[in-house]
Amino acid sequence: MHIQVWQIILLTLYSIIGIYDGLNTKFELNKPMMAGAFAGLVMGDLGTGLIIGATLQLMILGVSNFGGATIPDYTSAALIATPLAIVAGKDVDFAIGLGVPIGLLLTQLDIIARTVNIFWNKKAQAAIEKEQYHLLDRYNFCGMIGWGASRGLPVFLALTFGSSFVQAILDVSPDWLLSGLKFAGVVLPAVGISMLLKFMPVKKYFPYLILGFVLFSYVNMPMLGVALIGIVIAVVTYQRDSEREPAVVQANAGGNEDE
Repeated sequence: MHIQVWQIILLTLYSIIGIYDGLNTKFELNKPMMAGAFAGLVMGDLGTGLIIGATLQLMILGVSNFGGATIPDYTSAALIATPLAIVAGKDVDFAIGLGVPIGLLLTQLDIIARTVNIFWNKKAQAAIEKEQYHLLDRYNFCGMIGWGASRGLPVFLALTFGSSFVQAILDVSPDWLLSGLKFAGVVLPAVGISMLLKFMPVKKYFPYLILGFVLFSYVNMPMLGVALIGIVIAVVTYQRDSEREPAVVQANAGGNEDE
């Protein structure tokens, strides 16, 4: 099985549209889970794509690029690792082990794209000072070329030369290396969840956290069922707090009138 030309084109276009969406339209196309699902759909194995994308998504749940900081590009990694794993006939552990170093490596291209765009930012600032506002669209488009190339180029090259390349790596890779990559794929999602919990009000809602753990681990309830119960609890809590706030405001207003 080989990656077809039309599949490479679709996945490359998705990587370019994805980074544009992440910077502008915000339809969540730039998320690893969405990218993995799309790659799986294009390759004819949606289930594998969803698993790979969702696992890579877990690794960045507690991470964000605030202040221009660069984070691993697991979106492009999902677009690369999913097709290569399907073509090579390997399992999800291999895909995650392959996606992690790819995501870390692509951070360098993200830095290059940001650095190049400094040039266009200065051009735009100069145009504003001269009131040449018609040039802003042009400079914005030029900036998107850098962003698109930083994602589209590695995806295109990896998928174009990846099939034989991946097989060659498998043939020469020692067992300890493949085992290490699989271990990283198992550990890193837990790290992402831990980082997310660090920023959430866990102490305040700790009983709900225990309830979700018991339902999943001991009752063997599917994750969807646990999520639906969480939604019910969230809605009930929100409605209760919403009903309580007007009563508190009315009580305070009555106290002020007595004074």
